[in-house]
Amino acid sequence: MIWLWVAAALVSAGAAALIVLAAARGARTGGEENRELAVYRRQMAELDELADRGLLAEAEKRSVRAETGRRLLAAAQRGQAPLKAARPTTIVIAAAAAPLVALSAYVAIGAPGLPDQPFARRLAEWRNTDPQSLTAPQMAAILRAMAAERPTDPEPLRHLAIAELASNQPMEAVQALQRALAIAPSRADLWELLGEVEVIRAQGEVGDDALGDFRHAVAIDPRSATARYYLARARIAGGDVAGGLVDWRALDAELAPGDARRTTLDADIAALTATGRLQPLQPAPQAGVGQAQIQGMVDGLAARLKANPDDPAGWVRLVRAYAVLGETDRRDAALAQARRRYAARPEVLRDLDAAMKPGS
Repeated sequence: MIWLWVAAALVSAGAAALIVLAAARGARTGGEENRELAVYRRQMAELDELADRGLLAEAEKRSVRAETGRRLLAAAQRGQAPLKAARPTTIVIAAAAAPLVALSAYVAIGAPGLPDQPFARRLAEWRNTDPQSLTAPQMAAILRAMAAERPTDPEPLRHLAIAELASNQPMEAVQALQRALAIAPSRADLWELLGEVEVIRAQGEVGDDALGDFRHAVAIDPRSATARYYLARARIAGGDVAGGLVDWRALDAELAPGDARRTTLDADIAALTATGRLQPLQPAPQAGVGQAQIQGMVDGLAARLKANPDDPAGWVRLVRAYAVLGETDRRDAALAQARRRYAARPEVLRDLDAAMKPGS
């Protein structure tokens, strides 16, 4: 922290020195006329003298005088007004006071005793923390690092987009999905998600960008439920109520009875049938966003353990995460692998057994 203060003091001192030098230079030259202006004024006087002596025709005089006058005005505009209003002593006091006032304000409301917190260290701590205890921006930071570590895998970018959206960063979510689609352009789910983010950015309006994304998704997978829902909604908004309603009813018939999307779709169909108008779009449930973020974190942890398996605490976290997500097959596989690796370490085996319980 002391080096930050030293650097700030040096910068402030340099700025103060520049201000004082400018003031002193202005004070020295304040009474001097701009030399360029004096030259053009002398030329104007000489033109008048030559014309009076009959050595310069009137037309030539006007032409040369106009050009000289133009240059005179340009030179006057280039000139700098001298600093004559303030004395050098006043300038020095003001320049010295600025860093002192800034330092006093920092000491009063800042935290000069707080140790440095390098981002890399915080990121490492977050990566070793239970995913359920992290905020959306912290998850986004981890997923951003995972995407950099796995540049040919679109999955971290998909989860990053969801985390960015939960962090109220829709533009960053769009950028993450565009990068994912550059890797996997034939994935309908990425086009669907990109379209949804575009709708959120447009505050519920299914605009041209979103329509293009949803059409891409349906072209790849004609059963893309989310894309079909929004395409039908856009059709209704465009005036084709009957056609959009037919599309919605066809989609409703295809959705599984337990699909959570049926509740929203049924309400939209009922409202449209009764009033002839679309219901406002409801925001996506935040619980679903969080679940996707956690899944991305768990996938990242599994990939890291595959590359560097000598991490008993990491295996415990992975088993617990799979138990929380209800992924029993993956939980049991991870547990079996960890037990084989740490068969001679009873304390690790005890922690693994405890991690099998979601509430542990």
